[in-house]
Amino acid sequence: MIIRRLFHIRSLSTLSPVSQIHLYKCNKAIQDLSKLGRVSEARQLFDSMTQRDPGSWNSIISGYTQNGLLHEAQMLFDVFHGKNVRTWTILLTGYAKFGLVNEARVLFDAMPERSVVSWNAMISGYVENGDLRSARVLFDEMPERNVVSWNSMITGYCNCSMIREAYELFEKIGEKSLVSWMIMMSGFLEINEYGEAWCLFFMMVRSGVRPDEAILVVALSAIKGLNDLELLESLRTLAIKTGYEENVVVGTAILDAYTRNGSLDNAIKFFEIMSNRNEYSWSTMIAAFAQYDRIDDAIDFYQRDPAKSVAARATIITAYAQKGRMYEARCIFDEIGNPNVVMWNAMVAGYAQNGMIEEAKDIFLRIPVRNAASWAAMISGFVHNGQSREALELFAELHKSGNVPNHSSFTSALFACANSLDFERGKQIHSLAIKTRCQFNSFVGNGLISMYGKCKKIEDVSQVFSTMFVRDTVSWNSLISRLSENCMLDDAQKTFEKMPKQDVVSWTSIISAYEQAGQGDVAFELFLDMLARGMRPNQITVTSLLSACVSLGATKLGQQIHALTYKLRINSCLSVCNALITMYFKCGSLDGLCVFEEMPDRDIVTWNAVLGGCAQNGQGTKAIEIFEKMEASGVIPNEISFIGVLCACGHAGLVDKGQAYFTSMSRNYGITPLVYHYTCMVDLLGRAARLSEAEALIQSMPVEPDLVIWEALLGACRIHRNMELAQRIAERLFQMGTMRSGAYVLLSNIYASQGMWDKVLEIRQSMKDRGVSKELGISRIEIKNKLHYFLMGDKTHDEIGEIHSTLMNLYRRFRETGYVPDTNFILHDVEEEQKQDELLYHSEKLAVA
Repeated sequence: MIIRRLFHIRSLSTLSPVSQIHLYKCNKAIQDLSKLGRVSEARQLFDSMTQRDPGSWNSIISGYTQNGLLHEAQMLFDVFHGKNVRTWTILLTGYAKFGLVNEARVLFDAMPERSVVSWNAMISGYVENGDLRSARVLFDEMPERNVVSWNSMITGYCNCSMIREAYELFEKIGEKSLVSWMIMMSGFLEINEYGEAWCLFFMMVRSGVRPDEAILVVALSAIKGLNDLELLESLRTLAIKTGYEENVVVGTAILDAYTRNGSLDNAIKFFEIMSNRNEYSWSTMIAAFAQYDRIDDAIDFYQRDPAKSVAARATIITAYAQKGRMYEARCIFDEIGNPNVVMWNAMVAGYAQNGMIEEAKDIFLRIPVRNAASWAAMISGFVHNGQSREALELFAELHKSGNVPNHSSFTSALFACANSLDFERGKQIHSLAIKTRCQFNSFVGNGLISMYGKCKKIEDVSQVFSTMFVRDTVSWNSLISRLSENCMLDDAQKTFEKMPKQDVVSWTSIISAYEQAGQGDVAFELFLDMLARGMRPNQITVTSLLSACVSLGATKLGQQIHALTYKLRINSCLSVCNALITMYFKCGSLDGLCVFEEMPDRDIVTWNAVLGGCAQNGQGTKAIEIFEKMEASGVIPNEISFIGVLCACGHAGLVDKGQAYFTSMSRNYGITPLVYHYTCMVDLLGRAARLSEAEALIQSMPVEPDLVIWEALLGACRIHRNMELAQRIAERLFQMGTMRSGAYVLLSNIYASQGMWDKVLEIRQSMKDRGVSKELGISRIEIKNKLHYFLMGDKTHDEIGEIHSTLMNLYRRFRETGYVPDTNFILHDVEEEQKQDELLYHSEKLAVA
């Protein structure tokens, strides 16, 4: 009875015009308050109304649904006896909007009557929640459709990259709206089909449809993808004819298209003649100058900007951050009296990307009111700076605060799990993504693939991939990479072949997979196929190929790739130059030094590559010279740098110098020596015949010695024929259960050099009993772009007769000069002449011959 009185509706037919105006104003006020999120005030106004019509009820129910207060909306809906089709549709739309599709469907089925709007609301609910199958069934059942019905279904298909299905529906629309054309064009853009999007725009214009501001912007996005300056000029002409060139949104999009197409000069000219500019016009130019490494011009434009808007300030801060100039970025930030959250976030991201994670954290903690982007920037910063544990702790704090993580936060957290191999935490994050319906986002899906793949859960990888509504090229590429990492090369190849469209990353992923599997020849075959299909390789492709050259020992092939880097204009790229240095040195060529000298920029990886390369190629003195040059230039050496310089000292016999560097690690740089550094020192002392010092160093190590360090000392015993120490070390290695053949072979060599053939036989039997097999040494040589492989005593080569003849001739000439082979380490008790024959047909000598 009380409810009836409370919600009594007086007959409106007797209302005076003044009362009707008052009622209209109240309904409008309820709507306005609801849009501002002030629903409680809207409800107070509703309750105070003495006269209400269905519009009043619909307004307050709509206010509740708009603000996610579905329970309150349902309560009002239940007590309202004058419900009309709009009332039902409002509540249905609310449930669908917030992911409660089943509740929406119950309402839909219970409706006494339905309008086209009701059908569209239900279809949109299914579409927004990724249930395209149910949406299509409902669409096909509709008694009548309008253009909104068609657009909803097309949008759903486009969002799931089901472009063929979307286009089939698009063609069936009787009268297409501008929105129809725009949705379909945007769908093509989402899958990077820029040409198809442009053709659609051209078809629209030819059919007599006049483009508006929004569709011109979409067409400009297609042109940016096509990188076609001529088309851009054509569209400018159309914009002038339709009167949109002076529109600031279209003008800014044209400006952006010029900068993205590499036509900065045209962008500058267009900017200067723009009659209308907004904050994004200025920020677009500032960003473009920064992108083209013209930071001074970017600063000039920023200073010219009369408004210095939030967008401009954020852009110049980002530009400074990209150049590592965080002091200037901070000065801009400090000039702002009351920075908004966008500015705070820009500083967090800037510090994080420059490795200044403590400064980023300090800024993050000072943000007055954080938004989703603030949390995402800090979580991402931790991940990119190798602090996965801190990233996951912050993600947990975000969740506990009651805020819903955005797609970026989910993605970063999943990458943190992947980096730390935290499978259990990854599963929890996956569950949270499902609860918040974020798992359908392609970035989150790709993060899940990466996480499960790194944790070697391939079944989960396949399940995530198969259930993804939107599989973009990144999804396919991630799957290929994860399969490759888990030694499933055949599956990776099949996935690559199934891809609807392969991009440069796809090709690079499969090329890298074969290179990492030691199949460099296949990697190069794929590369040639890639070039034949008109695909332009990128920096990562080239670095993978250079790694393949190393595994193949193909220096000349590496030189050809080096030449290609000039054609691709990536010859100055830091990662490419580092890969070139590594390739040349590992192939035994000192051309790595030439690459180093010509590099415009160097990082710690560069210096370490040269140090290691010089050490490996007998250039010990040069390596020390480079190390000193590195210190003088202000580059702080790391653990790898010291491995390089200590190896160099060992090869050059500079014991005192090596010991000084070893001491300086902790004293001058605060670097605690690792087992690798102790191994270098043992090798250094062992080469200098200071075996007792080397053994004492191992025994005094603060870290547990591994097999390698004992093998290094055993190798020194072989060189200096210290039988007693060798036996002691070998016994220790056997107790450690080594399955490496090196220790057995070294001890055999020592016994053989002393003529202790019974001991040699014992070692061989011990290897046999323990299942240890000696790896065959293979020597490779590249002649006229062809690789030749040899084993010791090889007789399988096509030209082996001529090779043996050449080798005998060389050997005879060596003997004439007084050369006598060292047969001390031949592992067979045979005559001296036979020992010399065995040495003669060593794989390296066959290759040289």
